[in-house]
Amino acid sequence: MADNKQTDGTISRRSLIGGAAAIGSVGLAKTVTGAESNPANLPPNVSEWTPYLGSGVDANPYGMPSPYEEHVIRRNVEWLTASAESSVNFTPLHELEGFVTPNGLCFERHHGGVPEVIPSDYRLMINGLVDRQLIFTLDDLKRFPQTNRFYFLECAANGGMEWRGAQLNGCQFTFGMVHNVQYTGVLLKDLAREVGVMPDAKWVLAEGGDSAGMNRSIPIEKVMDDCMIAWAMNGEALRPEQGYPARLVVPGWEGNMWVKWIRRLEFGDMPYMAREETSKYTDLMEDGKARMFTWVMDAKSVVTSPSPEKPILEKGIHQLRGLAWSGRGKITRVDVSLDGGRNWKTTEIHGPVLDKCLTRFTMPFEWNGEELMVQSRAMDETGYVQPTIDALQAERGLNSIYHNNAIATWLVNKDGSVDNVRLG
Repeated sequence: MADNKQTDGTISRRSLIGGAAAIGSVGLAKTVTGAESNPANLPPNVSEWTPYLGSGVDANPYGMPSPYEEHVIRRNVEWLTASAESSVNFTPLHELEGFVTPNGLCFERHHGGVPEVIPSDYRLMINGLVDRQLIFTLDDLKRFPQTNRFYFLECAANGGMEWRGAQLNGCQFTFGMVHNVQYTGVLLKDLAREVGVMPDAKWVLAEGGDSAGMNRSIPIEKVMDDCMIAWAMNGEALRPEQGYPARLVVPGWEGNMWVKWIRRLEFGDMPYMAREETSKYTDLMEDGKARMFTWVMDAKSVVTSPSPEKPILEKGIHQLRGLAWSGRGKITRVDVSLDGGRNWKTTEIHGPVLDKCLTRFTMPFEWNGEELMVQSRAMDETGYVQPTIDALQAERGLNSIYHNNAIATWLVNKDGSVDNVRLG
């Protein structure tokens, strides 16, 4: 393949196509099915599934993935929490295509389990510093002008276990507390106009209907900007684990504020100092003081392949794949290093590139069996650049859990296996 390389060190289209064909014939069959191909099904033979009628249109009234994709599921870490009712599972980012997360793969984070809300009995109460205290049914909410917007949702603790060093050897477990869907609902500012918000209302307390009574304070500026009450995601009703029948959407801000099973909004003149914004979801600094109200999820990225779950099976040309996002706006650029940050190359960003939304990036590379230190570095439209862990720790010390958006490193070993490592 050496004669197919361009003199500037980039990979030519000819070498890319040739390498991809070689990989497809040898390595990809293993990754798709987890087993070697059956020679009897390969060209020029007629495959075993071709001569017979398949299932009819009513075999699966609600469509399901192929049984060969049964490994693509959310997973939890059993030892991470005391019980599954107050715990988290993780999105399999390494198995996803594009930038939209299927509803059945969106990570879950609960504080009191998933309540079974009866939609006909659901109500949203709005009270406090408003002219009219009102109660809305689900049908009432659907009478307001509808909005449909794509946003990522990321838990503030995503990557939190990595603060002091590499911990879990997996893309899913290290980065999987994030997903990206299209939300359908009503803008919160439209509901605010309906109830008539008083001039001295500066904050909103959002309260959930789960057994934990989850609640958070949100400044009025954010409420009147882009917050939503959503009842659908990716074209269908919310799943129960995602807040059915209605949830709060707070674009670009930490997931704990996106209160599920939303039951009440109270307008007030000061923050409510709820449990989840005082004893939890604060950033403990080196001097023992805690930063509060650090809501925004800063620019972040992850290489999803190669990764610990996606080793390199054969030498040759491969596509590096990943995702980037920022709570401050659109992703404008993602660079990748294969040597631990000494040299960087700019990747191809795949559209649509949307505000506060996951963005797909790719880059072809050739692997000849050498060790690689794979990193990605995202930049957003504000000019913010994803930091190194050293830069982040220099500012905040070693006591934090939340808001770890540092550049991560995958070590590609000489046998093609991949490990989560820490540089520096």
